[in-house]
Amino acid sequence: MTERGDNRFQCIAILAERDVMRYSPSGIPIVAAKLTHQSDQTEAGISRRVEFEMSALAAGQIAQQLEQEKLGSEFRFSGFLARKNRNSRSLIFHLTAIVNIE
Repeated sequence: MTERGDNRFQCIAILAERDVMRYSPSGIPIVAAKLTHQSDQTEAGISRRVEFEMSALAAGQIAQQLEQEKLGSEFRFSGFLARKNRNSRSLIFHLTAIVNIE
């Protein structure tokens, strides 16, 4: 497959929900979560309120960190976007870094 560019996503959001840690067939810890975001953005010179909820997935050491973080806290989440599964058109945010900004 040809590399076509970067797929990096970063968002400041609140950790709204978190599932119980599970393990992949190869033993890698995985935690699914819901993130909520609210901000004011400028588009075409006009201020716009942006609010959304997004599904996120953490694996390995990041999953262990996410499991310890306090729900309702605000973080800078970094990672990449991918399909939820092979046949899905929906996206999920795969976390590669979490920084508490409170």
